[in-house]
Amino acid sequence: MNNAQRHIVLAGGGTAGHVNPLLAVADAISGIDPQAAISVIGTAVGLERNLVPQAGYELDTIAKVPFPRRPDLDALRFPGRWMDERRRVREILTRRQAQVVAGFGGYASAPVYAGAHHMGIPIVIHEQNARAGMANRLGSRWAAFIGTAYDGTGLKPRRDAVMRRVGLPLRPAIATLCQHIAADPEAVRADAARKLGLDSSRPVIVVTGGSLGAASLNHAVATSARALLSHAQIIHLTGRDKFEETRQLVADSVGERAINDLDPAHAGIGDYHLAPYLERIDLAFACADLVVCRSGAGSVSELAAIGLPAVYVPLPIGNGEQRFNAQPVVEAGGGLMVRDREFTSEWVRSHVPDLLADRTRLRAMGAAAWKYGIRDAAEVMAREILALAR
Repeated sequence: MNNAQRHIVLAGGGTAGHVNPLLAVADAISGIDPQAAISVIGTAVGLERNLVPQAGYELDTIAKVPFPRRPDLDALRFPGRWMDERRRVREILTRRQAQVVAGFGGYASAPVYAGAHHMGIPIVIHEQNARAGMANRLGSRWAAFIGTAYDGTGLKPRRDAVMRRVGLPLRPAIATLCQHIAADPEAVRADAARKLGLDSSRPVIVVTGGSLGAASLNHAVATSARALLSHAQIIHLTGRDKFEETRQLVADSVGERAINDLDPAHAGIGDYHLAPYLERIDLAFACADLVVCRSGAGSVSELAAIGLPAVYVPLPIGNGEQRFNAQPVVEAGGGLMVRDREFTSEWVRSHVPDLLADRTRLRAMGAAAWKYGIRDAAEVMAREILALAR
């Protein structure tokens, strides 16, 4: 390995789905080569604005320049704005002495790919979705290496490029959880249940629609509370602005006494654990027997890596990206997929209790998810990036 300092620029951002894999790879690069100089190009309006400096990496910002989707005033302004950001990218890459650029999608990636290509800097791409976004479709024409979380992303690499499924670079908490599960799953479950105030000897369902929550999931599960509580403890993460409404639905179904928070000091008081959000969601996953969730790329990849059976309810908008995300792990036997309009309280009551009661089926689903999941993507991507930084 070359002992000279290597200069690496990572690009991407906007959502946690782009920023978390970027930071996981940055940490993996630092772990392999502590002397590597790593910086990030993002925007001043995405989550990277706070998450990148908090992780200890320097952030250079460019303007958010979305590709025009219709012939309007923004489309007329796009060429000039695009060239402005290209010049800004060139200045950053020159100042950072970039030897390789690695992009993770999002608005910031596209002008970085174009600038790096123009400057002759090698490009690496990671695509986390089953169907690639516009920025990575652009960059794939120039990339030397493309790592994907799924097969069949629709990317069209150049003839001499390498593209393969490497999985999703996992957040540190999830990567650590996977390691602990591989070593002693029962101990991990017991410790997590204790920290959340649950009984590790009884089944646990985790329901989450992400930080914003999912109204249809909240309603279907909350109004099925009585049927579910006879079979399991429930951790229901409602989303920050949907908590009170969901809490009232649960109270109407089973009464206030059944509701608890996730404070271990209140262990045993109630089995329906409600919270808007859980920072340590790895603890919930560690003691879960079944997860009910949307099928964003990050969620699917993380649950498969952990080996958790899941009921995936894809978000019913766009061109079906979330359905494509869940489909491979469902086909592998690691979960079920239910359309949003079909995920009703009637569906929950008629399917979830039977699934929880079938421990053999749940174990088989978990094993299939674990087999499909990949847990070393961050290190794989880091080594590919470092190999190009000469």
